[in-house]
Amino acid sequence: MSDDYIWTVIVLMALANFLVRFPPIAIVSRLALPEPIGRWLGLVPAAVMGALVAGEVLRPDGEYLLTLSNPYLLATVPTALVYAKTRSFLGATLAGVLFFVAVRALLDWGAL
Repeated sequence: MSDDYIWTVIVLMALANFLVRFPPIAIVSRLALPEPIGRWLGLVPAAVMGALVAGEVLRPDGEYLLTLSNPYLLATVPTALVYAKTRSFLGATLAGVLFFVAVRALLDWGAL
């Protein structure tokens, strides 16, 4: 495939994605939604993120790994604790990344 073909596909897919997603957002953003629906829609991003993260944590490399040798799973504990204590997404992310790197290093060295 040529570079022009690839870029054409990328641009057309971006345009199609925009045309499918923008009109409903533009229409709904102008409506006064009832409070329960607004609260429900506010939970959608967290639910989607939770589903994406859970899949990656529980199934690294596409297979379930529910053991202590799963650094992704182990890193969720300090990440959740830091977030529960600080309510800081950035702090929790940094704690999770640092703990993940430490656990991977320990697993690679055979210490865990």
